[in-house]
Amino acid sequence: MAESLGNAQTSNDFDRQPGILQVDGKTIQFPPVKATCGDQGIDVSKLRGETGLVALDPGFSTTASCTSKVTFIDGSKGVLRYRGYPIDQLANHSSFLEVAYLLIKGELPTSTQLDEFVRRVKRQRLLHEDFRAFFTAFPSNGHPMAILQGGIAGMATYYEDTFADVHDLELQEIQAVQLLAKVPTMISYIAKRAAGLPLLYPDNERSYVEDFIRLTFGLPYQSYDIDPAIIRALEVLFILHADHEQNCSTSTVRLVGSANANMYASIAAGVGALSGPLHGGANEAVLRMLINIRDSKLSIKDFVEKVKNKEQGVKLMGFGHRVYKNYDPRAAIVREQAHKVLERMGKNNDLFDLAMELEQVALSDDYFIERKLYPNVDFYTGLIYSAMGFPTKMFTPLFALGRLPGWISQYIEMLHDPMTRIGRPRQVYQGQPKRDYVPLRMREAK
Repeated sequence: MAESLGNAQTSNDFDRQPGILQVDGKTIQFPPVKATCGDQGIDVSKLRGETGLVALDPGFSTTASCTSKVTFIDGSKGVLRYRGYPIDQLANHSSFLEVAYLLIKGELPTSTQLDEFVRRVKRQRLLHEDFRAFFTAFPSNGHPMAILQGGIAGMATYYEDTFADVHDLELQEIQAVQLLAKVPTMISYIAKRAAGLPLLYPDNERSYVEDFIRLTFGLPYQSYDIDPAIIRALEVLFILHADHEQNCSTSTVRLVGSANANMYASIAAGVGALSGPLHGGANEAVLRMLINIRDSKLSIKDFVEKVKNKEQGVKLMGFGHRVYKNYDPRAAIVREQAHKVLERMGKNNDLFDLAMELEQVALSDDYFIERKLYPNVDFYTGLIYSAMGFPTKMFTPLFALGRLPGWISQYIEMLHDPMTRIGRPRQVYQGQPKRDYVPLRMREAK
């Protein structure tokens, strides 16, 4: 569903008085913080100094850790914008590297700027031969995200000159290009080693996404022609995942970077956060759910009843979203791409048929409508990756590749924000009060 720009809240709507808190007879005012769109803020950074209290917000669901100009989400209206541009416009008209330029630089490039940016990325896609051999040190069946995290962190040992000053914009741009160029090559090598197949060198005559597919699936003794519809589908998926505001992995990148850690170390930390199944593993879980339904020969109607009855071991995956409360704006775009991919590949995909049946049942059932359980982006992405031939273990590395521009742009923005301080959250301690040491001989088992 395309976004209507006419309903967007703007800064002109903002007229808020300072927040007021009364503690022990003392009144403290907290100044408002204006947003151009969406949730307005209140600056509570002086709460502890003024009152001796800290704000407890597990999961940071109502806490803004920063101000940002990168990505805007309005979950109640299903809005997602990169630097002000609606996601459906970018998915329909842009390329992944153009979106990367937009996120990192803040503006869409001219034709000349984009050509130069693409050339710079292509020139850096080769891995140092010693670094290439680095991947053979890991077990071939090791989890791809662990290997990718090690590889990205390891870039700091080969390109140490690129972060002599972490605040230098020119060096940051070099690091950004290095990451955008080399991470696809790394991921393809991880996939190839897991399959026991020979590694290929990048081909600069091909586009960014096209050559990533060739590196992942091609063989040295075969020509490898790829359907443009498949290339475009994967490019759209990368665009849809390019950034998503202050989520777990992005906040991790910012937190690590706040210590002035280099970009490689900070992005590697983001990969570690994304490897968690609650963050990056949702599309894998959807595929496993559909496989279980198929293999158990359970009808969709019976499965839905089990979900509604909350039967043990039965979970509905790929529906609803912590942020989007009405619909996920990326889901309709991915759904269309899923149809195109399966049609072009000539596959009668039984899992996709199950997914469509489940979608129709859920969208018409009051149980799901009342709880706002609608298909999200993860409901379809695993089906597309699987149809393209990617093993399930490679789904999250693909997510990481798509998210790379967002992590980079958030890291750079954080370092140049004058309000940035090293991250140091507080806590509400509920452990033992002071107690004296008891010698070992005098202790009794509890």
